[in-house]
Amino acid sequence: MTEETQIITEPRQLYPYQAEAVEKIFALLVDLPPNANLLFQLPTGGGKTIIFSEIARRYIEKYKRKVLILTHRIELSRQTSDVLSELGISNKVINSEVKDLPSQSGYQCFTALVETLNNRLQENDQFLEDIGLVVVDEAHNNSFRKIFHYFNDINILGVTATPLSSNKKLPLYQTYSDLIVGQSIPNLIEQGYLCEGVTYSYDVNLSSLRIGTNGEFTVGSHELLYTQAMMQSKLVEAYEEVAKGTKTLIFNAGILTSRAVYETFKQKGYPVKHLDSTFSDKERSETLDWFKHTHNGILSSVSILTTGFDEPAVETIMLNRATKSLTLYHQMIGRGSRVLPTKKQFKILDLGNNSRRFNLWQYPIDWKHVFVAPHLYLEHRYKDEWDYELENDYEMPPEIKERFLNSSAESFIVRDHYLACLRRGNKPQLVLDESIEDHFGRIKDNAADFDEAFELFNLLSEEMKYRVKQFGKCINATNNYTDWQYQTYSSKLRRKVINFFAE
Repeated sequence: MTEETQIITEPRQLYPYQAEAVEKIFALLVDLPPNANLLFQLPTGGGKTIIFSEIARRYIEKYKRKVLILTHRIELSRQTSDVLSELGISNKVINSEVKDLPSQSGYQCFTALVETLNNRLQENDQFLEDIGLVVVDEAHNNSFRKIFHYFNDINILGVTATPLSSNKKLPLYQTYSDLIVGQSIPNLIEQGYLCEGVTYSYDVNLSSLRIGTNGEFTVGSHELLYTQAMMQSKLVEAYEEVAKGTKTLIFNAGILTSRAVYETFKQKGYPVKHLDSTFSDKERSETLDWFKHTHNGILSSVSILTTGFDEPAVETIMLNRATKSLTLYHQMIGRGSRVLPTKKQFKILDLGNNSRRFNLWQYPIDWKHVFVAPHLYLEHRYKDEWDYELENDYEMPPEIKERFLNSSAESFIVRDHYLACLRRGNKPQLVLDESIEDHFGRIKDNAADFDEAFELFNLLSEEMKYRVKQFGKCINATNNYTDWQYQTYSSKLRRKVINFFAE
């Protein structure tokens, strides 16, 4: 059974800031040359769907051509289709059941899952007819790029809450010629369109978390940490301290963790359910219906509700995980930001040091800067999230420090050298070479002979290990690789000392 739409009258009214955004974006689209693309930023909860749907309506009316709206989740396609129908736009959802479209004259707009449409276009590059504008929802997701070449000589409008590419090697400025920034989170809160988020941070030792090839903390290392009884206890204590009795959404990184959370809260007698991607459509619907109608319900999930889910009555968001993704951070918290007549504020319980990594959810971000210089923004975030114990150089004991009085007291901060190295475009290995030279200079300046040189070499062993550990942290190295780097570092420095003092 394919998904058709019913035309619904009386479309919702745009808020003033939404109407202003529509006017600005459409005016720019009218003047855009072919193949020039725009990106629009607006916080989660600001109404991006109603804005780009109204733009689609105006485009269809002015140019008499069809609009394609791309999403990456079926829920987003359905929600978009409903809004288009409210605006009187005849549309079709292209899902996995739609194999061909022999007659397209009855449709003004299509909403499509990117993967499904890519498959259809690979089979037939003329699968869709007379498309004049492509709208990309959640445009930070790079999965959309693979089908752009099928739509030449038309404009693309990307929309996102966080204009930071999901792939740092493919920055958004390569696809979009300009960024239009909508209202900020603080402004929307001040005007009463979003709730104020109050953050409660709970320090968690994340040293056991590992980083995968995608730059994100791995699910496996999350599971090992967050399924521990200590972390489960911390989660319950945080809930009981500030959120007891509220409708609560808990985000976890893995299914094992979410199930453990469910069992823990269930044993305490709290109304709780668990939801993950393995649930059938019926099970998911029943779970969400329970959550909707349980005023103090607790729903533990695994990222599945970050997009395509809207429950305005959520009063508390619990981040029972860490993330390196600014987008995911905003998506999770955004689930609690919807305003109701009886709800002007919501709570954010952070058990992943995320607010320290990204700053508070409502903290203003210069999105223009992020768009044009994402590498500098990521570098700044890298500084902010650096583990406090690696913030400074190794603190040398006083009795050892006295043996190096002839050397400069200036610290060698591996992190600073690493970031400087990146800015210059040099290979990261240069950092360790510079550190070896620093250590060699200190030995050379303070040793009178060969024997004293090796005594000083041995006194520097702890500092050498510390610096190599810092370097390993910079490049996300494994423990084995870091150990190998230390052995190499030690051997190189030893050879330099031997060559110099043996002369």
